[in-house]
Amino acid sequence: MAAFSLEDLKTLRERLGTGMVETKNALVEAGGDLEKATELLRLKGAKGNAKRADRSTSEGLVAAKENGTATTLIELDCETDFVAKGEKFVSLGNVVLEAAVTAGATTVEEALAATAGTQTVAELISDEAAILGEKIVLRRLVVIDGEKFAVYLHKTNKDLPPQVGVVVGYTGDDAETARGIAQHISFADPQVLSRDDVPAETVDAERRIVEEISRNEGKPEAALPKIIEGRLTGFFKQVALLEQDYAKDNKLSVAKVLSNSGLTVTGFARFKVGA
Repeated sequence: MAAFSLEDLKTLRERLGTGMVETKNALVEAGGDLEKATELLRLKGAKGNAKRADRSTSEGLVAAKENGTATTLIELDCETDFVAKGEKFVSLGNVVLEAAVTAGATTVEEALAATAGTQTVAELISDEAAILGEKIVLRRLVVIDGEKFAVYLHKTNKDLPPQVGVVVGYTGDDAETARGIAQHISFADPQVLSRDDVPAETVDAERRIVEEISRNEGKPEAALPKIIEGRLTGFFKQVALLEQDYAKDNKLSVAKVLSNSGLTVTGFARFKVGA
């Protein structure tokens, strides 16, 4: 049997997070050489990554970091909640976010090419996936520019890291209300800031749909224009932040809450893990 100590076994397990048996077997195969055993375990993990390529990733975390006049929001996904809540995965999320911010990355591709220690982020994720035994994907990244920011990270399960992340760029001095708007976005999931941001073709398509529905319901011809506009208003309330009823006081629109507080939203983003 190869000569290695319990300390060697402990060191290698802490380095890679691998199981007792597979770590011991690697040390035996490597003749007690820690570096060779590390290489063997990583090669084994890399082969596993290839087999996992087609697996789905519906768990994970969101994380955000402000850096001067911009805030970066990422979504890092894995396969199971067991891995998602683990210290190694959460730590990986922090390292990936930090590397992306430091590199000024504005896309997933730029973030994956960023440096993380002696590796690229892509290489780091691949190594950690091999160690954790799951497919890991940097699914999304967005950078919101602004003067000030409200960041809200929501846990849908107390045992898991944040699963919903919102960043709001704004101007004004009411940080508490800005945070309330971020919380509203996490719940209401608007797609755009105002109705003017909805593409014209989307509005036209929605108008045709509600007109057909109204006609099929036998609504009077004279009443159709008003009915159609009313239903379009309901559509805008679903997709446009400023049109929505404020979650904390549905007697007020978000636009009115912002106006009363002297705030202007300049941009926002919302990620939900797996959505």
